[in-house]
This record gives sequence, C-alpha cells and structure tokens, in this order.
Amino acid sequence: MKAAVVQFKASTNKETNLKKIVSYIEKASSKNATLCAFPEFMMFYTNSTQTPKQLAALSETITGNFVKTIAKAAKENRIQVVGSFYEKSRKKDRVYDTSFVIDKTGKVISTYRKIHLYDALGFRESDKMASGSKIAKPVKTTLGKVGMMICYDLRFPEMSRSLAAAGSEILVAPSAWVKGNMKEEHWITINKTRAIENGCYVIAPDQVGNIYCGRSLVVDPYGKVLLDMKKKQGIGYANIDLKKVKQTRKVLPLLKNRRTDVYPTLKA
Repeated sequence: MKAAVVQFKASTNKETNLKKIVSYIEKASSKNATLCAFPEFMMFYTNSTQTPKQLAALSETITGNFVKTIAKAAKENRIQVVGSFYEKSRKKDRVYDTSFVIDKTGKVISTYRKIHLYDALGFRESDKMASGSKIAKPVKTTLGKVGMMICYDLRFPEMSRSLAAAGSEILVAPSAWVKGNMKEEHWITINKTRAIENGCYVIAPDQVGNIYCGRSLVVDPYGKVLLDMKKKQGIGYANIDLKKVKQTRKVLPLLKNRRTDVYPTLKA
C-alpha cells in the first residue's frame, strides 16, 4: 500500500490553502496512493500577532466547510485523508487543534484533539488553544490500523506506547515543527525512536517555511527512514507493508516483553 505525505507552506488564507489541499488529494489519488496525510495547521498559518479571539472566529466545527470540502475530495478521488484543523471550542477564545481521518466514502471515521500543547521553548499554545482530554482509539484504514498524534505529542513516549499497545500498526502525526537549535535533530531522532520502540510505521507530515523546519518523514518499524522530504514542498510517497510490523514485533517483541506489573508510579 502506498502512503502520500504532503509537505507545504500554509498561507494565512484558509481558502487558498483549501484549494491546494484538494489539488494534493487529486494528485495523490492519481498516483494510486491509499492514504494522503497532511501537516498540522494546514487550515492556515497563524502568526504571533493574531489574537486568541481572531483565531477562534476563524475556527470551524467538524461539519464546517473546511472538513466538508476535504471529505468531498476524498470521496470523489476514492482516497483516505488524514489532516487537521482549528476546531471551535466551548471555552472562550480558545480552539482545539484537531486531527481527523476520512475514509474513501468521505466519512469522518476518527477525530483527535491535541492533548500536549506546545508550552515550551518560548511558545505558549495554551494562550490560544484548549487541550484535548483523551487519546483516540486506533482506527482501521485500508493502509492499516492508525493511531493519531499531533506534533508535540511525539515527545511523550507514553502516548505512542498506549496507541501501539491498543493495536496501532501506523502512527500518523501531523506536525508543524518549529525551527531552532537542534530541532531537526530532535525531530528525526524522536520519529525514529517512536517507530523502533513500538515496532510500527511512523508517518509525520510537517509544515515547511514560515517558522517550520520541514523534513516530513516516514519511518519503518525497524527505524529505517523511507522518506525524508527535506525542504521541498509537494508530495512524497512511501510503501507501507504490514508484514514488516509483524516481522519486527516477532524478532523484537518489545510490546510483549514489557513488565507492566513492575512499572508503578514512583513518588519523589
């Protein structure tokens, strides 16, 4: 099965980005991709001058035009799509950073609200966003069983392990990884580590340009980088073979060898 990974520089205009997204979906389908994965903040780029109130005003519900248009394109092109959007929240002047999985019929089959907000290295996503409260269960796709994460979630191994233990064969992490000292090294190392320690594929589409580093990745269950898009805008492709997941987990049975009976929460 072939996965398509989109890396692009989102503009501040929602409609401009939506046209690009639909075009990428059409192109991925024409190349016989089974699933097309997009980066975090694909809806639009928001800079530091945008207020929480302005962001909230531009957000939508899962049944809004943004996701509905993508779902229509997925159905017309018979391709599954993973993406993200700014979802309206009940909390005043806050939005959810929400990812979604759409099947070939255009149905939204899973959503996940980002749990770990990026309040680190001088950034405070919590000033504009509300955090999710639960991990989404892995969802079956024709590519495999997919576990959803978003960007900063990758730094928290407990989450990926929970998803792998629940049956995920592929972790998909739409991201907007900010540039900075050692940031690309962290990005590559973390994605490879999440794949190795869980014996699964990791698909991590990333934003490029603006303040983001690019380097969208696909990593196989043994830690081999199958795709690194560097700084290129466009679509990259990688083959996903679930036999590799089974083979890796057989010879390196990390999930089976866990000792959950002796992993207590230690008090300081």
